[in-house]
Amino acid sequence: MIRFDDDAIEIDAATLAAALGIEASSLQQCIRDGAVTTRCERGVDADEGRYRLTFLTERRRFRLIVDAAGNELQRSVIDFGERLARRPSGRFRRSEPR
Repeated sequence: MIRFDDDAIEIDAATLAAALGIEASSLQQCIRDGAVTTRCERGVDADEGRYRLTFLTERRRFRLIVDAAGNELQRSVIDFGERLARRPSGRFRRSEPR
């Protein structure tokens, strides 16, 4: 599922898209548009030889922890639901007491 190639990390697009709840055919465009962002962290000390790969959309986070050979050690998905999509932007608005 995970492959290291020089300084690049490859992950199966169908697996990633399914975890993020989007169509595999639109994954590349979502990445180009910034709708999907990624983060790769390399383990140190006790976590040496491990990588934490995080993929984010506005509503979901998919995280994998893999070893240096690309073997999956841990996986998690958090679905933030619709609440983030309706989050107000700009100035903070104080709600009136009920």
